[in-house]
Amino acid sequence: MEQRENLGSRLGFIMLSAGCAIGIGNVWRFPYMVGQNGGGLFVLIYLVFLVILGVPVMTMEYAMGRATRKSILPAYRELEPKGSKWHIMGYFAIVGNYVLLMFYSIVSGWILRYFWLMVTGTFVGADKELITAEFGKMMGSPSILLLFMLITMFITVTVCQAGLQNGVERITKVMMMALIAIMVVLGIHSLLLPGASEGVDFYLLPNPENFMKAGVRNVVYGALNQSFFTLSLGMGGMLIFGSYIGKEHSLAGEAVVVAALDTFVAIVAGLITIPACFTYGIAPDSGPSLIFLTLPSVFANLPGGRFWGSLFFLFLYFAALSTMIGVFENDVSFSIDLFGMERRKAAFFAGIIITLGSVPCALGFNVWSAFQPLKAGNCIMDLEDFFVSNLVLPIGSLVCCLFCTWKYGWGFENYLKEANTGEGLKISPALKFYFKYMLPLIIGFLVTYGLVTYF
Repeated sequence: MEQRENLGSRLGFIMLSAGCAIGIGNVWRFPYMVGQNGGGLFVLIYLVFLVILGVPVMTMEYAMGRATRKSILPAYRELEPKGSKWHIMGYFAIVGNYVLLMFYSIVSGWILRYFWLMVTGTFVGADKELITAEFGKMMGSPSILLLFMLITMFITVTVCQAGLQNGVERITKVMMMALIAIMVVLGIHSLLLPGASEGVDFYLLPNPENFMKAGVRNVVYGALNQSFFTLSLGMGGMLIFGSYIGKEHSLAGEAVVVAALDTFVAIVAGLITIPACFTYGIAPDSGPSLIFLTLPSVFANLPGGRFWGSLFFLFLYFAALSTMIGVFENDVSFSIDLFGMERRKAAFFAGIIITLGSVPCALGFNVWSAFQPLKAGNCIMDLEDFFVSNLVLPIGSLVCCLFCTWKYGWGFENYLKEANTGEGLKISPALKFYFKYMLPLIIGFLVTYGLVTYF
């Protein structure tokens, strides 16, 4: 088995972790949730949950990775007491990582195609009918969906084959710096639009009326849910980056920096989209419709809209691609750790499986649209998303939390020693009761409530 690779810098580690966490959800889900759930009040509640829930679980994944220098399945095997079965979670995590990319590659392809349509001027002066027809044409065409998925997969595999430092770290660093720079430019431009201040007020000012209208329970659950899922915890995504770093810095400090970067991107994404919606009298709607139907209408009629639209979809594609590369690196590491594969072969192997596995998702929107799993109106992508978001991520986080705090697993003392090694922010031993009992209760509630409300 080849020697474990290391990341070349702390910045590379932070950018990789943030890149894996920052995804499309930050851009279309977070702004909508903030607006609908009381503006600034939702942001405050979200930040509290991020600190008390997301950051602790992230340090646990980092600690398991750094202590073993392995991916999730062998990490559980090495740290679990003899004869216990904690490592079974590792198998679910491996499947989860593969399934996630089987639909994420398709959605990333949508964004790449829209970047191409913006660059080539397809939407210049277009009306709503043309924009709606263009989206329908894409969703109804297996060849379009598969072509742009293949381009995305080719980029992802090529980057990961180039090596951890020379490929994954170097490209992600450049991409994340570009993403942040583009965001700042787009954010400033959006704030200078006429009527933008109304959008900013709606987005960030605490609005008790909106808060009460959305319902206190819904707002709190929404903030809890968002703080948890935004960091992609539970499938070993952060664990793998922990396995590539040294012992110079304590893990709580690193987790806080990554969570702060993730939050910055989410909040600025709202400053890009919501003022533009208010300027053009558009409701800041949820989900794909805002990105693929509403915003192209804005860019079509905006002075210099072709340029700003191209820049927006490039930023969005970088956000998607950083997640693709981060999660794919996890898939590559499984084959290296479990089968002793050389990196290039491991990346090729994972790339073939994900590419073939992405075909059903693409066909689910057209040829196989009659297949509606789980409930009416669902497609194959909904089934895959449900498996990852409602099962693997929350259950994986619950298992990780119990494993790192209970004596039947790795144990709180072992976890704390690893997490606090190095310079920087330390986790207090006084938090043992909270980490051992309260955290699993909160995550257990998320799992149960999420499943009950889904059906």
